[in-house]
Amino acid sequence: MKLNKILATVFNTDPSSSGLNQAAWLVFRVVVSTMIVHNGVDKLQDIQGFSTAYVEVIGLPFPIFFSYLAALTELTASPLLALGLLTRPAALGLFSTMAVAIYHHILVAGFSIPYLELSAVYASCFLFFVVNGPGKFSVDTLISNALTKRSIAAQLKQEEVLEKAYQASKV
Repeated sequence: MKLNKILATVFNTDPSSSGLNQAAWLVFRVVVSTMIVHNGVDKLQDIQGFSTAYVEVIGLPFPIFFSYLAALTELTASPLLALGLLTRPAALGLFSTMAVAIYHHILVAGFSIPYLELSAVYASCFLFFVVNGPGKFSVDTLISNALTKRSIAAQLKQEEVLEKAYQASKV
């Protein structure tokens, strides 16, 4: 029962918004997740170069490992975000890669807006989905609805059993 509540919270989204609002949310989710995929592909095409130019510069240990981790996060979390499946964890992974990119940009160029711009925009987009979830038109919403219906059905069945036991004890 508690697992269902936890899962329902993870997959929950705000169902009170209008259809047009939710459609815009869907477009936003799909566009931003589609645009970030190429970053993962670019990293994998020259993992050593990325590792040297970015990861080693910020002083992370095991730069090749973290380079692969960043690339795989972008390649796996992006389609999940586009589908709205495990949206919050996927967006958190993508937000984390952008936070590291922002740190790199600040370390290398200071607070230069042109240098920080793209990473900051991506980070804020991903943070939006971490906080708000995927929206109504998503796989997460389908899962959340199914879990909620299942939980309600289980509660009704439990109430029915208790009612029968109570009626039997009255006799």
